[in-house]
Amino acid sequence: MFKRTRALATVAVIAVTAGLATPVLADTLLDAIALAYRTNPTLQAQRANQRAIDELVPQARSGLRPDLSVSVSARYSRTETEGSGGVDLNGDGIVDFAGTGGVTENDTGSATLSLSQTLYSGGRIARGIDAAEANVLSGREQLRAVEQSVLGSVIQAYVDVLRDIEILRIREANLSVLQRQLEESNARFEVGEITRTDVAQSEARLAQSESDLAASRAQLSVSRAAYAAVVGQAPADLEQPPVLPGVPAEFEAALDIGLAENPGILAAEYELRAAEAQAAQARSAYMPSVGLSASYGGSDELASFDLGRNRQFQAGATLSVPLFTGGLNRSRVAQALEQANAAKISIRGQERTVLQNVSSSYAQIVSANAQLQAGEEGVRAARIAAEGVRQEQQVGLRTTLDVLNAELELRNAEITLATARRNQYVAQANLLASMGRLSGEDLDPTLEVYDAAANADRVRNRGALPWDFAVEAIDRIASPPVTPANDGAQAPIDEQLNGEIVRTAPRGQ
Repeated sequence: MFKRTRALATVAVIAVTAGLATPVLADTLLDAIALAYRTNPTLQAQRANQRAIDELVPQARSGLRPDLSVSVSARYSRTETEGSGGVDLNGDGIVDFAGTGGVTENDTGSATLSLSQTLYSGGRIARGIDAAEANVLSGREQLRAVEQSVLGSVIQAYVDVLRDIEILRIREANLSVLQRQLEESNARFEVGEITRTDVAQSEARLAQSESDLAASRAQLSVSRAAYAAVVGQAPADLEQPPVLPGVPAEFEAALDIGLAENPGILAAEYELRAAEAQAAQARSAYMPSVGLSASYGGSDELASFDLGRNRQFQAGATLSVPLFTGGLNRSRVAQALEQANAAKISIRGQERTVLQNVSSSYAQIVSANAQLQAGEEGVRAARIAAEGVRQEQQVGLRTTLDVLNAELELRNAEITLATARRNQYVAQANLLASMGRLSGEDLDPTLEVYDAAANADRVRNRGALPWDFAVEAIDRIASPPVTPANDGAQAPIDEQLNGEIVRTAPRGQ
């Protein structure tokens, strides 16, 4: 615990002090993305979760294989019997025979080897495999969503640091200008060109500039700490980020891609597939099942234990047909169908979320583009105005306050421009994430990507036997089909407006 706390404190100190030291390394956005892709704890944890989900498939396929078990037991019994009073045969008061009584002990041991093999489960095993495979595919999309979220955080942290570095530079330049302005004001006051009020105005603006500079340094330290948390190391001398690839120019194109490739929608579709398979699996409880079983073992007294003395072998086939379960099977089917309905509705919810996110991100891009264009023009005009006011002050046409206001407008315009650049880049990244195109390979084609399918392929047939596919093919014979979830779980809009909500039964009931 102490070591972990100390390590976190070290990272925080590095992030804070990095802004005070002279940077010696050069970082690029692709370097930050590659480092976070390999080391980010959130992403690594989600990959581990996905590997855990991959285990659902071999667990489901284990139902195709036999169960082999051995049992060994030892038993000891002790019986105590009280004796009867005895018998007087001659009537002379003398007991001729004593009553029986005593202790009986028995100890036995047994060992049994049992084998069972399911031949047909009515589709319960096969539909379980379908559901497990769909859950694995859904997990991959969820992993992709986490990856995009992490890389989006990397991009935001990267440009936040660049923005705050630029703002800090602006604040430092402004402080230098105001210090020179105060010196000039004092000199002019000494010769009587200006009043004490002009000097006080310069002093007030200088004090405010020092406060703003301290706040900018603190904000830069916060951004550096956020960068270190998501990337894994403190930022050094960051270069300007490259143009993000694949940002569409049209809203309709972005929305079409988002509805087709967004990992949230794809994950919901796979979850629906899994829910429909589970509904079919629930229906298989009405189907008969066939299995084989065999056992071999023996028993004997423990004192002279010999399995060969009392050997027993049993083998048989079992056909089981459910007749009545007290409504359990029917309830499970209804539950599974409603879960499938919920999964179907979840897809529509994800589509609305994608529509909202794409619309919001695209609007932010349009706004940021306009702000960027206006900011560049504003900086150009404010720079010309500030220089003109300073020259006019020297000939007595402008006051000290005019100069201070012109400098303030210039610095505000420069800060607005730096913020607009950051907002434009983040909005583009958010749009790509909403579209489903902010993965590592999308941002850097040379990145060594994590292959989530490799582990699934490796574990899928763990413990497989030669007859697995034959048993699976038999189990799919006459198994309940996978039927689509109820698409009419919600009544049509016109029926809702009329106050008559008619619920239709899910297909397949």
